[in-house]
Amino acid sequence: MINWKGFLANYRLWRRRWLYPLISVVVALSLCLSTPLPGRAIDLFPLLFQGVQVLQLSNISARQEADLGKQINQEIVGSLRLYRNPEINRYVEQIGRRLAANSDRPNLPYTFQVVEDDAINAFATLGGYVYVHTGLLKAADNEAELASVIAHEIGHIGGKHLVNQMRQKAIASGVATAAGLNRNAAVGIGVDLALNRPRSRQDEFDADKRGLRTLTRSGYAQSAMVSFMQKLLTKGSVPTFLSTHPATSDRIDSLRRAINSQRSNGNYGLNNAAYKANIRALARS
Repeated sequence: MINWKGFLANYRLWRRRWLYPLISVVVALSLCLSTPLPGRAIDLFPLLFQGVQVLQLSNISARQEADLGKQINQEIVGSLRLYRNPEINRYVEQIGRRLAANSDRPNLPYTFQVVEDDAINAFATLGGYVYVHTGLLKAADNEAELASVIAHEIGHIGGKHLVNQMRQKAIASGVATAAGLNRNAAVGIGVDLALNRPRSRQDEFDADKRGLRTLTRSGYAQSAMVSFMQKLLTKGSVPTFLSTHPATSDRIDSLRRAINSQRSNGNYGLNNAAYKANIRALARS
């Protein structure tokens, strides 16, 4: 026999739990969509059907940034050749982890990858992804010099420079809407900026400042950041790492002033012989 009294009680409970919140959501959406906005009105259907595929880069969360960075990384690694030697990868990862722990955003899930390319270069994308070319590993004389470049790239991540550039490019290209930016479009822009990023003076100075702070906190010799830049400038042709960075001499002067104002006793990573031993696998490849 059906317990009608119990059935009605359960029905009322179910209605309170699900019907009223659903009504609230519908009313909230109606209010939002009926509010006058400058320019083109927001269409309800793209909002509903795109759902999490729409991103607001102006207030992207750390989790969303990491997820988007993961997608961008998948596209990037498909267009270049990663260096697969486990010894070298482990060494770069070890340096990267030490620096990331002392960075402005230590809680991001950082990933450090070595690219098999003789160009002296390094770059990063959002969400904690850092790429170091084998050419840069060979160009560095010691671990502190290598760490200074990785710290600089971590500085770009700490300053959310790529996120801001993605937002600016999306607006300039007209692909951003009132609802936000489609995730697929965001990935495409992110890949393009990571591989062909125009280096703004402001971003480079900020990444230098953040990188020097990270390097110092990690116990590395501060002088390595300056010595590596100076050494590359004396080469016959300007390497990729500096040719895409504006005002390198100005940055060196700025770093010297910063070091003089915040001197550190840290001198880790200056042993050239130890460094060459750690990257000896590169000599065999």
